[in-house]
Amino acid sequence: MLDETSDIPPILQAAPDSTEFRKLRKRIIRETRAAIDQYGMIQPGARWLVCLSGGKDSYTLLAALIELKWRGLLPVELLACNLDQGQPGFPATVLPEFLTRMQVPHRIEYRDTYSIVMDKVPQGRTYCALCSRLRRGNLYRIAREEGCSAVVLGHHRDDLLETFFMNLFHGGRLATMPPKLVNEDGDLFVYRPLAFVPEEDCDRFARAMNYPIIPCDLCGSQDGLQRMQVKALLNEWEKRMPGRRNIMFRALMNIRPSHMPDPQLFDFLSLATALRTDTDLQTPPVLDAM
Repeated sequence: MLDETSDIPPILQAAPDSTEFRKLRKRIIRETRAAIDQYGMIQPGARWLVCLSGGKDSYTLLAALIELKWRGLLPVELLACNLDQGQPGFPATVLPEFLTRMQVPHRIEYRDTYSIVMDKVPQGRTYCALCSRLRRGNLYRIAREEGCSAVVLGHHRDDLLETFFMNLFHGGRLATMPPKLVNEDGDLFVYRPLAFVPEEDCDRFARAMNYPIIPCDLCGSQDGLQRMQVKALLNEWEKRMPGRRNIMFRALMNIRPSHMPDPQLFDFLSLATALRTDTDLQTPPVLDAM
């Protein structure tokens, strides 16, 4: 690593010196860079709005992007952004103080979407759908105001895998979060550079760096969420057969349209064998004119 240099960013300065942590950090950087390169996220000179919730995943995302930029591998401008949604008990000073101390350019936005969610969602129903929709709309607005071309989110490999199974079990479709997409208005990219990074690595990294992790009490306080059920199922599979998560994620990147029964995905009607049909055999050959 290049930590011996004097210009190391403050957000990386508290890195443990153990061999185990160095391997973890190197793996996260390698996988983040692989996703950025594979999905063509870099537009030189662009400005990215890096969304920071205060959770382990968004801290890992911010640190990984800053390290890639520091090493000259990410030629974009980074602007960290936290959207304070007015949740009761949210420690509003934690992120501004952290980002200022780490010398990270940032914007803190307050929008009381919590009251809207509590007013609109019937008791006993989950808040996630409306909460995320309101958050997304505000982040898009902020990105436009700041001249950013992309909104960058901290969803990791396990988020993508869990979303796939949620759509499979509850949505009746095969779909997940794409590492790269264009928003509905067509003016912003949405990137997920941690698409290849396991959740466990994000957790180990953020805790080892002693980042001030903030839990999401709004969603985390609800029992029986579909995502929590899927996560428990995947955890059980992983416990019984270690490495199963990685195999399943690789399957998401190895789709064979001709082996799926979706007629919109593959043109089954045009399939034909290489053998001649009976009609072909009865048709006399056309002779060239002498």
